[in-house]
Amino acid sequence: MIGSIRVILVLAAFAALSLSLIPVQYIFLKLKYGWKSRLPNFFHRTVARLFGFRIRTFGEMHRDRPLLLVSNHISWSDIIILSAVGQVSFIAKSEVRSWPVFGMFAVLQRTVFVERERRGKTAQQTSEIATRLAAGDAMVLFPEGTTSDGNRVLPFKTALFGAAHAAIRETGVDKVIVQPVAIAYTRLHGMTMGRYHRPIVSWPGDVELLPHLKGILREGAIDVEVRFGEPVIVTTDTDRKMLARVTEGRVRALLQSALLGREISQE
Repeated sequence: MIGSIRVILVLAAFAALSLSLIPVQYIFLKLKYGWKSRLPNFFHRTVARLFGFRIRTFGEMHRDRPLLLVSNHISWSDIIILSAVGQVSFIAKSEVRSWPVFGMFAVLQRTVFVERERRGKTAQQTSEIATRLAAGDAMVLFPEGTTSDGNRVLPFKTALFGAAHAAIRETGVDKVIVQPVAIAYTRLHGMTMGRYHRPIVSWPGDVELLPHLKGILREGAIDVEVRFGEPVIVTTDTDRKMLARVTEGRVRALLQSALLGREISQE
């Protein structure tokens, strides 16, 4: 009963916050005002607290640009977590655009939507990402291409790593910073979550969004760690597949260090 009341109250507060800020963000986008990146950051920090996420960061997002963040992917809530930590935009599969509520938020956050299965569009999609990188936007790539169970990192797909090279080739920048990031959901109500309880947060693609959202809201006390790793400086000589392997290894090491509660090498 208490859990159901909490869900209702949180959703009501979320709706009120969204309805008040969506028109403002729409105006910022139309006017190309600088707050178009800051407002989503403020919004998601507020939503994270409202939903019950307590976020701890280790390291920091690199300040130089162009910056491509490469992260593991566990749940829809990763968007909230990373957006609460910094001013970022995302690279997401095209289906996200049609999601209820979250699809609209993705558009307002200037997400680049890609069709991963259409190889013929890879060059066009990497070019769009490259333009955003060169313009100074910190872009987040989830190279696993799907969500994991939160206990491991799935093999990285390499195609969209080409956006770093495209930014150098097409926009005239001399380098792109690619920084690994790991998200780890570690505790539930202050107790270590463990691999068997992490599915409370992890969101496989065959689970419906709204029931999963209600489950998280019902819990209301989830600790999350965001760990920023050592960046890779990409130049014209950097091999795309090597870049994917190196960042995959570093994200995996960062995730394991968070789940084990200690620091380990990213190499």
